[in-house]
Amino acid sequence: MIPSPIFKVLSVFKKQKVKSLLIGGQACIAYGGAEFSRDSDFVVLASPGNLARLRKALALLKAEPVYFPPLTAENLAKGHASHFRCGAKGLEELRVDVMARLRGCEPFPRLWSRRHRLTIKGMGVINLISLEDLVSSKKTQRDKDWLMLARLVENDIYVHKARGGASKARWWLAQSRVPETLIGLCAAYPAQARVAKRKRPLLTAALKKDTGRLKTLLKKEEKLERDADIKYWTPLKKELETMRLSRSKR
Repeated sequence: MIPSPIFKVLSVFKKQKVKSLLIGGQACIAYGGAEFSRDSDFVVLASPGNLARLRKALALLKAEPVYFPPLTAENLAKGHASHFRCGAKGLEELRVDVMARLRGCEPFPRLWSRRHRLTIKGMGVINLISLEDLVSSKKTQRDKDWLMLARLVENDIYVHKARGGASKARWWLAQSRVPETLIGLCAAYPAQARVAKRKRPLLTAALKKDTGRLKTLLKKEEKLERDADIKYWTPLKKELETMRLSRSKR
């Protein structure tokens, strides 16, 4: 499910007691998204003690920083990601990216409280971001994230539909990106759909089985999220450019 080089990273993080959640492509694999990725992405608790443990783990992985910015609590708190490339045997060129904040998601303590515990033979339990939070984190400006978001929700519906219950139905109604699926959900869970449309008005079109209108509204909903992601990252990118210029003048 998760390629063996990632096992080594997870094992080192676990042994060093780094409080972190696996996110990104590897988490998508674990949830049935089947996205190939050699990178490993983590959201971490940006406390002094945890960052000290993280730095020790990165040292054991012989992970060298690449790009910007440096790994500091201040940079992580702003929303920046710190990027590393491993040099340990068997992990050459493997990327490890670390964040403390995810746009559209709650702070780390809340993510941690909702985490998914996955048991891997020979390693024990590893901590993943919850499916719900993973889907929220995929609402970015990147096309591939929207494709993955839709795939993750569709897979969850396929796996749990027969025993999903009302709480699952409410989440599916809030997150599905496929018009036909939404229309089917509204037919199967009409009471939940009528409540859910208060927060997601486009469900009115799904209840009316108006596929054309629903497709238009889904595109508008996606555009709002893409624009919000651009707005979030624009000042962070400017700050990174300032860091680069400052370094080049030294």
